[in-house]
Amino acid sequence: MSSALDDTFGAVIIGVIVASFLLGLSALQAFIYFSQTNDTPPIRTLVALVVFFDFVHQALISHTGYYYLVTNYASPVALGTVIWSLLVEVLFNGFTAFLVQSFLTWRIYKLSERNLWLTGIVSSIVLAELGCVIAFGAISLARVRTFVELAEDLKGLSITVNALAAAGDVLIALVLCFLLQTSKTGFGRSNTILNKLTLFAVNTGLLTSLCAVASLVSILAAPDTFIYITFFFAMGRLYTNSLLATLNARNAIRRAGDNVQSTSGINIPVSSFSNSFNKVASFTSKKFRTPGEISIQVETTKEERMGDFGSPQGSEYELSKTCSTWQSLAR
Repeated sequence: MSSALDDTFGAVIIGVIVASFLLGLSALQAFIYFSQTNDTPPIRTLVALVVFFDFVHQALISHTGYYYLVTNYASPVALGTVIWSLLVEVLFNGFTAFLVQSFLTWRIYKLSERNLWLTGIVSSIVLAELGCVIAFGAISLARVRTFVELAEDLKGLSITVNALAAAGDVLIALVLCFLLQTSKTGFGRSNTILNKLTLFAVNTGLLTSLCAVASLVSILAAPDTFIYITFFFAMGRLYTNSLLATLNARNAIRRAGDNVQSTSGINIPVSSFSNSFNKVASFTSKKFRTPGEISIQVETTKEERMGDFGSPQGSEYELSKTCSTWQSLAR
């Protein structure tokens, strides 16, 4: 068991360091969010809770590391027991994951036009993960006293928690990508924005998915150690950074929707196309003016061109709809 304990405390110190670094990123993103956005109270409360859970979790894992590596250094009895903070931190990590995954599930609900079946499948995995986390915390606090008991009695539940976390993250990322890709309108600029949103959705879900998979693989490949603690300590921070990156990116998405990029790479406002075609229509009507055809010629030309770029069926409307839909998901 000594080698397993060595692996445990090595993983603890590495996990604390990585989590501390990611907490700094979370704090920076939270500062940017609260200083530059004006979301509704529920969203701001969500962000505040997630960041608060991060700080509590950091305090708990720091206490764990200090207890084993400073207070009880070289004490065999103390090193063989499980400190309460190591068990409680699992709950706060789980709460953070639940809040962020719930937010992304709500995004799926809105993007899918309130598809209850699709949302229900994702929600069931998220709720199952939360239930397993609560069960893990309750059972471990009530029964576990040593690392041997933790490894033997709760191994199955640990595997289940990490498997559900990985499955939930992967499913959410895949569903978001599918919904964004099926929302393409056929207009080049609109499709470009949707492709960027798809890539952004993949990137924000990729780290949490990989971390959950790495934690799961560590449990299965090294069941007599706690190497997975390194990944599990960092998982909550990755969820928080994913949420804040999603919310803070809305301004960039909004700016991307303000301009349309031509084939030469020059940004030209979409509305300028509409104005240009209006002028062409006006010039045409004046140059080929006939008493009996003025109204018909002008009306027909303007209707056709505006249908492409200015009407509710045109590119400008589709671009605005694409950007505003994504931006409004967090409202």
